Amino acid sequence: MSDTLIVNARLVNEGREFDADLRISGGRIDAIGSGLAAREGEKVVDANGRRLLPGMIDDQVHLREPGMEYKADMATESTAAVAGGTTSFMDMPNTSPPTLSAGALENKYQRAAGRARANYGFYMGASNDNLEAIRTLDPLAAPGIKVFMGASTGNMLVDDPDTLAGIFREAPTPIITHCEDTPMIEAMQAKYRAEYGDDIPAACHPDIRSREACIKSTKLALELANTHGTRLHVLHISTADELALFTPGPLIDGNGVRKRITAETCIHFLRFDRDDYARLGHLIKCNPAIKDASDREALINALASDVIDVLATDHAPHTWEEKHNPYVRAPSGLPLVQYALVAALELVREGRLSNAQVVQKLAHAPAQLFDVKQRGFLREGYWADLALIDDTPFTVRREDVLSKCAWSPFEGTTFHSRIAATWVNGELAWDGERIVGEPQGRRLEFDR
Repeated sequence: MSDTLIVNARLVNEGREFDADLRISGGRIDAIGSGLAAREGEKVVDANGRRLLPGMIDDQVHLREPGMEYKADMATESTAAVAGGTTSFMDMPNTSPPTLSAGALENKYQRAAGRARANYGFYMGASNDNLEAIRTLDPLAAPGIKVFMGASTGNMLVDDPDTLAGIFREAPTPIITHCEDTPMIEAMQAKYRAEYGDDIPAACHPDIRSREACIKSTKLALELANTHGTRLHVLHISTADELALFTPGPLIDGNGVRKRITAETCIHFLRFDRDDYARLGHLIKCNPAIKDASDREALINALASDVIDVLATDHAPHTWEEKHNPYVRAPSGLPLVQYALVAALELVREGRLSNAQVVQKLAHAPAQLFDVKQRGFLREGYWADLALIDDTPFTVRREDVLSKCAWSPFEGTTFHSRIAATWVNGELAWDGERIVGEPQGRRLEFDR
């Protein structure tokens, strides 16, 4: 392992910004302090006052492996992630086959070993018929259990009331939910299809996957969690209306008590709104749908006021050709990991969030919520997962996209910060221009 001393950095960590040096030794943060002297054989990196952050922990990605490697895989998407300052990810179970058993879960860990450039964890999925697998899940084997309480791929829509109650009652890990009401969505799609046929305008997507469908399903998830005392994390909140269902306040209060029910939104809900369908069409078609400008504003405010606890990507690549199918055949999801952190930092430039809040939502909170062991903070003894930020503008170009799908909804967007370097487990993984070295990702450990 390489030893590195980063000097003259502006560290952002645990609510503070401060000038310090940081030493990496044995893959971990060995020391944080002022005036650290270089040791023999140690590589010295002069940060020149640039911000040094804990790497992003993205708790919501779809890397498409196994079964859909033609559009993405663990190697390509983790490459895009580290180029974007993301050092750990948690991957969703709606693969082919879906991750509905301990064996399928372990298969994904084996696939990631030696190939993933970022650290990795994999969710167990829920279905109407795998309650026993959920009940017997080793809580150290997965960050959580994913419940699709809305339409999804394959055998993963959980709509049986008894099964849902059993999952919420017996889950040995946090439950994460996708909340949309399927019958409401199907009824609205039938209505629009009667008018337009297969080629429904993309701008109708937020009306088909409506705010009412989100609200109804989110309320059901919260009722189940309150009934059974479940640790529940509701993913990708997309509407202002849902925010009133959640309690504002820090993820962990001054007495060390953690919220039991938490909420998350995603970067695309903060950078796009209904008006962008005219320009981007199905490229921003996703589930839940991107909705109105007023929703976008409310979600940013909810992040700032700690109503929403986590900011993630829901990175979900599809090929360019797939996204240009007619509406009913154009899949939902968009690639986001490479530009999510710099997109979030635009909110700092705009005065909407502080640097410390961005770090809290993208690194600290996911680590705390999922009990990730020794990651997500700049602390001595923790793994050295780091992102160095250079405040130099750049414009996103298609030829720079590292995801296998080879496109980005941010093409042509100018961001005012870039990722100057990313370290994963103490090793340089991205030097600001290119990927460096061999994959260094490790299996995430959970301190439960």
